[in-house]
Amino acid sequence: QLQLVESGGGLVQAGGSLRLSCAASGSISSILYMGWYRQAPGKQRELVATVTTGGNTNYAGALKGRFTISRDNAKNTVYLQMDDLRPEDTGAYYCNSPLPRGYRFSWGQGTQVTVSS
Repeated sequence: QLQLVESGGGLVQAGGSLRLSCAASGSISSILYMGWYRQAPGKQRELVATVTTGGNTNYAGALKGRFTISRDNAKNTVYLQMDDLRPEDTGAYYCNSPLPRGYRFSWGQGTQVTVSS
């Protein structure tokens, strides 16, 4: 089973940007969907964006336009570019491969994003 390592989080002021990376321990080229999730304090983990092997993307709610998900299969890495960050974007961010009734891999340690107002 692939291991996933997220990085790139940090403390940023509202309106700022961050780029998250998710490095997989093996090939992701055959994994149709890869996604980013976030877990805000006191809330359940939610799927925020997905990208297919062909580069098709999907975003939760109104995140499209502020968040951009991408993947580099040659580097076994998935990215999440986050712009115009808001305090409500604060949380721990994780990557995984979503399935119809769950997810494919064990969770990594995540990367913390904190947006100050």
